[in-house]
Amino acid sequence: MATKPNAAMVMHPVVQDELLREDHMQRIAQATRLIAPLPFRDFDDLGEHCSQVEVLITSWGCPRIDVDVVKRLPRLRLIAHLAGSVKGFLDEEVWRRGVRVTNAVAANAVPVAEYTVAAILFANKRVLQLAEAYREHRKNRAPWTQEAPNAGNYRKTVGIIGASSVGQLVIRLLQPYELRVLLYDPYMTPMASRKLGAHKVGMSELLSRSDVVSLHAPLLEDTRGMIGAREMALMADGTTIINTARGQLVDTVALTQELVTGRLNAVLDTTDPEVLPDDSPLYDMPNVLLTPHIAGSLGSEAERLSDYIVEEVERFATGAPMKHLVTREQLPRLA
Repeated sequence: MATKPNAAMVMHPVVQDELLREDHMQRIAQATRLIAPLPFRDFDDLGEHCSQVEVLITSWGCPRIDVDVVKRLPRLRLIAHLAGSVKGFLDEEVWRRGVRVTNAVAANAVPVAEYTVAAILFANKRVLQLAEAYREHRKNRAPWTQEAPNAGNYRKTVGIIGASSVGQLVIRLLQPYELRVLLYDPYMTPMASRKLGAHKVGMSELLSRSDVVSLHAPLLEDTRGMIGAREMALMADGTTIINTARGQLVDTVALTQELVTGRLNAVLDTTDPEVLPDDSPLYDMPNVLLTPHIAGSLGSEAERLSDYIVEEVERFATGAPMKHLVTREQLPRLA
């Protein structure tokens, strides 16, 4: 029987308390030789055990794994990150050493994609506007087409900006609906887009044709402020912008100016700044739905993060192919 790899957890203790159920811990203990049942706060606490660690389970609260840390972990073969992006968290030396890296990005993509699909369907149905009209008039004013003449999802066009984990999952989840899906992503080929269920187009075409524009691009130097006044001017009246990615992708001043006129609508789970000023008009506008960065894993959804990571540790321990590896080549395009 193959020897179990030595494993240690380095994270804030609250992560174990909130995310790792008893059955998770039992499975980790079965797949590995867990050095301690409780997580270490940092690598100084791990101390002499550093030389034994082959599997490192990390999460929020774990210090950055820099060159010095890598040198202290000579037997390290896997970093299983019980959280999202590893960009900026791992030093280049990790990749040079050939250490495998996996994370829970795919798990966190699920609730974000679900939130996005719900927002798309509500946006096309004009739920915000019709709810406001109902609140104002307090009676059934059917047919509601007078209040929202273009309401409905049938054959509407949805534009997805960014074929990230979330963006791709949104496209797949939209397949049962009779919607046209456009995709803008400079790294995605037309054939790959078609396989996903979308038609690849340029940014200008996507913006001008879409009834709903949903942002799923990573925040990079060339994507910061990618949706500004010029881009919004291309959108037709009544278009809804959905942002569940990063607030800095959008020029907040330009967006606010458009929304104040009522020409566009927005569903914003992320903004720039993360919490808008108290006097921001976006809080009280009927064509804007603001949520406090809740699209990601919330409540019971957080358990999916642990499910994914525990399964990855089990695959590694048994020599099975891993499903959520992060490669060095992916880093420049990751959030």
